[in-house]
Amino acid sequence: QVLLVESGGGLVQAGGSLRLSCAASGRTFSLYSVGWFRQAPGKEREFVANIRWSGDRTYYADSVKERFIISRDNAKNTVYLQMNTLKPEDTAVYYCAAGGSVYITLASGYDYWGQGTQVTVSS
Repeated sequence: QVLLVESGGGLVQAGGSLRLSCAASGRTFSLYSVGWFRQAPGKEREFVANIRWSGDRTYYADSVKERFIISRDNAKNTVYLQMNTLKPEDTAVYYCAAGGSVYITLASGYDYWGQGTQVTVSS
């Protein structure tokens, strides 16, 4: 069992930065791939980024490439999402998720989810 708790969301102006954290409990966390997803009001939950259990490979949605950076510290059981050059369209609830599936861009590919943290980007 893995319990995930996101933090770091908030209100920021366009062009600003935020760093989200996903803290996990559970000794097996380091074995899981971790993804970040987001969901804006009235929209489907969408993939943002993923990092393999070893941290040696990362994947990003086209909409956030070159702006967001995902990283992990397995010693601290924490995954981070550094978000730079934020845009109003990045406004959403951001969720982290852990799982072992190869379908890393699909929400169904993850077994454990956090409760989400709100990110609001003002224009």
